[in-house]
Amino acid sequence: MSTAEVPSPDSTSLFSPSTILRDLISGLVVFLVALPLCLGIALASGADLFSGLLAGIVGGLVVAAVSGSHTSVSGPAAGLTAIVAAQIASLGSFEAFLLAVFIAGIIQIGFGIARGGALSAFFPSSVIKGLLVAIGVILILKQIPHVFGHDTDPEGEMSFQQPDEKNTFSELLTIFDGEIHFGAMCIGLLSIAVLVVWDRIPALKKSLMPAPLVVVVMGVLINMGFQGMSDDWKVGESHLVQIPIAQSFSEFLGFLRLPDFTRALDPAIYVGAITIAVVASLETLLNLEAVDKLDKAKRNSPASRELVAQGCGNMVCGLIGGLPVTSVIVRGSVNVGAGAKTKLSAIFHGALLLISVALLPGIMNLIPLSALAAILLVTGFKLASPKIFHQMWSEGRYQFTPFIVTVVAIVVTDLLIGILIGLAISILFILNSNLRRPIRRIKETQVDGDVTHIELSNQVSFLNRAALDSVLNEAKSGSKVVIDASRSDYIDPDVLSLLRDFKSNVAPARGVSVNLTGFRQKYQLSDASEFSDFTSREKQEMVTSDQVIKILHDGNNRFVRGDRLNRDLGRQVNATAAGQSPLAAVLSCIDSRVPTELVFDLGVGDIFSVRVAGNVVGTKSLGSLEYAVGVAGVKLVAVLGHTRCGAVTSSVQLVAANQGAESATGCQHLQSIVDEIAPCVPDDSAKAMETLSDDEKEAFVDRIAEQNVIHTVDEILKRSRIIREAVEAGRVKVIGALYDVKTGHTKFLGENIPQLAPEPASSSQEPAETTG
Repeated sequence: MSTAEVPSPDSTSLFSPSTILRDLISGLVVFLVALPLCLGIALASGADLFSGLLAGIVGGLVVAAVSGSHTSVSGPAAGLTAIVAAQIASLGSFEAFLLAVFIAGIIQIGFGIARGGALSAFFPSSVIKGLLVAIGVILILKQIPHVFGHDTDPEGEMSFQQPDEKNTFSELLTIFDGEIHFGAMCIGLLSIAVLVVWDRIPALKKSLMPAPLVVVVMGVLINMGFQGMSDDWKVGESHLVQIPIAQSFSEFLGFLRLPDFTRALDPAIYVGAITIAVVASLETLLNLEAVDKLDKAKRNSPASRELVAQGCGNMVCGLIGGLPVTSVIVRGSVNVGAGAKTKLSAIFHGALLLISVALLPGIMNLIPLSALAAILLVTGFKLASPKIFHQMWSEGRYQFTPFIVTVVAIVVTDLLIGILIGLAISILFILNSNLRRPIRRIKETQVDGDVTHIELSNQVSFLNRAALDSVLNEAKSGSKVVIDASRSDYIDPDVLSLLRDFKSNVAPARGVSVNLTGFRQKYQLSDASEFSDFTSREKQEMVTSDQVIKILHDGNNRFVRGDRLNRDLGRQVNATAAGQSPLAAVLSCIDSRVPTELVFDLGVGDIFSVRVAGNVVGTKSLGSLEYAVGVAGVKLVAVLGHTRCGAVTSSVQLVAANQGAESATGCQHLQSIVDEIAPCVPDDSAKAMETLSDDEKEAFVDRIAEQNVIHTVDEILKRSRIIREAVEAGRVKVIGALYDVKTGHTKFLGENIPQLAPEPASSSQEPAETTG
C-alpha cells in the first residue's frame, strides 16, 4: 500500500493541532449551508420546521460520532421529502411516523451488522459521477430564484415537481416575470461576486477566514442598511432564515415529539419503516461513495459502519421528533470544499445547529436566504464542472451514456428515481456488452492450420451462453479450437453443459479438434488435448520459411495489440522435455526491451534465441546459428535489430571520435562488437553527430541500426557455408527485422519477404473479440 493510501495520524485524530482549526472552520461553513436546508426540507415534507433542525443536530452529534467517514455529513435529505410526506399522510399522524423512523433505524443497524454496505462496491462510477454533477446542476437551477429573492419554494426542496405546483424550470421563469426582490438580489449577486473573487485570490483562499462566513456577515450588515428604505429593498421575514423561537426552556422542550408506541403492532408502521430504511440506506451508500470521490485524501469510508451510524441517528430522530437522516451530498461536498480533515467538522456543525436553535435563534433569523443561496450556487458550479463532462465524453459511450442519463434523470425527477434510472441504464450496457462479446477470441496461425483460441472471462454467466454457442458454431470442419478457462472464477452450469456437449458430441460430429485447458476440478470438465500446441518434429518438417515469417508477423501483431495468447506453458514444458524442434533461430540484441519470445508471442520450444550486443555475428553466435540450421533443422534465420540501440549508438560515437572501445570504456572485449558494426557507419558520422539535433541523431542512428541488420544477414551468408547451401537449396531463409522500442512493431527486411502489414488495434472504447 502506498503512503498516499495510509492516512497519517493527524488525519485520523479529531483533536490534532494540525487539523482542528480547519475542521472547526469547515464545520462553521457546513452549518451555514445546513441551517436553511434543514428548515426547507421540513417545510417541503409537510412536517414541523423544528423536526428538520432536530434531524440536522442528530446528523452532526450522533451520526458523525458513530460514523467512520471523515468527510460525510448527515441530516434530513431532500431525496426523502416525497416519501416522508406520503408516510405522514398514510400513517395518520406525525407521532406514528416517528415510530416508523425509529424502527427504520433498527433495520438499518441490522443492514450494517450484516455487511450490507458491500452493496456500494457495485455502484458504477459513471452513475456516481452523474449524481455529483446532477446535484450541482440542481443547486444552480434551484438557487437562482433564491438569489433573486423569489423564495416561495422551500430552500431545501430538490425535486423537479415543487410544492408550489411549479417545477424547476417554470420557477426560473418567474424571475423574467418580475418576481424579484431588489434588496435580496443585491445581497445574492454581491455574495456570488465575493465567493468567486475569494477563490481567485491565493492569499484570501489560503486564509483562515472562510468566504461563506464573510458572505453571511456581509448579507446581514447590508440588510441592516436597507432597513430604512422601501419594501423593495428591505429584506423581510419571508426572505430570511426562520428558526422557531421558544420563549422559555419548557417551550423549547415542547418542540420535541415522542413516537406513538401504541401503534407498535400496526403492519402499516412496519411497511413505512422498511420503505424508509431501504431508501435511506441506498441514498446513504450512494452519497457516501460520491463524497469519497471528492475527498482530496482519497480515503475510503466503511460503508457498513455508516449504515449502523445512520441507524443510530434515525432511532434518536424517531425518539425526539426529528425527520429521518441520510448522508447528504450537498453538505458533504461543502464540507470537502471547505477543507475538512476529520469528522470533527460534521460534529461541530451539529453542535452549532443546537446552539443556534437553543440560544441564538433571533440572530440566525437575520441571515438573508439569498446569501446562503449564493453559497449553494457556487458549490453547484464546482460540482457540475465542464471538465467532468469532457472527461466522461472522452471515456466513450459505455461511460458517458449512463452518466448523462443519470444527470438528466435526477434533474427532471428526483434523486432516488434518477439514480435508479441511471443504475438501470448501466446494467443494460453491462448486459449488452456481455451478450455481444463475452469472450476473447484469437486466431493463431500454425503450420497445420489455424487454431482458434477462446479465452473465457472471469465470470461466465448464463447470459454469455448464447454468444459462446454462436462462436463455437462458427468452427468449421477440420478446424482446431482451444477453450481456455484458466482465468475463470465462475462458470455457470448451463455454460458448462454447453461445453461438455460441444466437446463430446458436436465437435466430433463436425470434425473439429478441441483442446480444453484451465478448467478447475469443481467444473467436472477435465482438461483435454486432441492436438499439439507446441512445435513438434512433424510440424517443423511441414512448415515453409514463408509460413514461419507469417507466424512471427502475426505473433508480433498480437503483442502490439495486447492480445498475446494465454499459453499453457507447463504443458509445453512437459511436451518438449524429450526434445526440441524449433521453427526458427533469431539472432537479436541483448537489450532488455526486446525479449524475443514475448515480442513474437511464441511458446516454449518454438525458436532458438541467440543474443549478443548489437545483434552482430561472431564465431560463437555463427556456430549457434549453424547448429540451428544444420542439425536442428530450423526453416528461418532472423536477425532482429531494434531502434535506439545502445550498442549501435556507442559504436557510431566511437567511430566518429576515432577512439578505441577499451580506452573509452575500459571493456577489453567490446572492440570486436564495434568492429562488426563499423562498416555500417558512414564516413561523415563525425560531422553528423556534431550538427544534427537530438531527434535527427536518433533517426540517423536508427538508420545505421537497420543497415547493421542487413550487413549481419550478408555476413552470415558470406561466412557460413552450411547456411549458404541451405538457402541455395530452398530449405532456409535468412532475413532481417527491426523492432521499434517505442511502438513494439517489428518491420521485416530483405528480398522475397511476403507483403505483410500490421493489423489495426481493436477499439478501447468497448470490448472486442480479436482475430490474430
